[in-house]
Amino acid sequence: MSEASVPPAAPAPVPRRFTLPAALTVLTVVSGFVDAVSYLGLDHVFAANMTGNIIISGFAAAGAPGFSVLGSLTSLGAFLAGAVCAGRLTGAFAGRTRETWVRSVFIMEAVLLAVATAVAFAWPGGAAAYALIAVLAWAMGLRNATVRRLAVPDMTTTVLTMTLTGLASESSLAGGTDPRAGRRIVSVVAMLAGATLGALLVLHHGLGWPLLVATLLVTATAVAYREPAAEGDDLRSA
Repeated sequence: MSEASVPPAAPAPVPRRFTLPAALTVLTVVSGFVDAVSYLGLDHVFAANMTGNIIISGFAAAGAPGFSVLGSLTSLGAFLAGAVCAGRLTGAFAGRTRETWVRSVFIMEAVLLAVATAVAFAWPGGAAAYALIAVLAWAMGLRNATVRRLAVPDMTTTVLTMTLTGLASESSLAGGTDPRAGRRIVSVVAMLAGATLGALLVLHHGLGWPLLVATLLVTATAVAYREPAAEGDDLRSA
């Protein structure tokens, strides 16, 4: 066979990357776990969904039974502190790659969840409820502020109101073209799956095990997360 007739070599396969939308989907599942733990096991407080805490504070202030003003305020305060830390980190990582910045935030969230897991196993039954609320809400504030800066459409990881609104208002039934319908549905399913599995673990095995699963999920996400070079060159492009 002549050299001219040798077929060209097939191009090497491009490795699949665990990119930002995939990572945020996993974190949405984790939010379901975290709020299952905080709401079902820690005085009906939300650690990820701060809108819920504002509403709960109003219920508690009106004297409705079963709600804790102190728990909700602890969660709100820790969440805001976590968001402040996220803002500081954004400045500290300015000029570095987005992948480095985001992975660092994921690692910090995993560490905070690991601390909460250790506390839950050491003091089962919510004996250290306010410490758990504070650590979990801090982790969620850190993540939420980072995700807000990333501004990936329909992937806030902790709330679904605008995702559901877009899914309905831009659907074919409403005369729209269903933009990002798949991503929106995945976000809803991810949150539902995390809340369901988290609730099952809380109800049957206590607080430690769902937090351990959440810690492992975030740790795996931090390890697997990759960005194409063109998308992750500089934090200033985030």
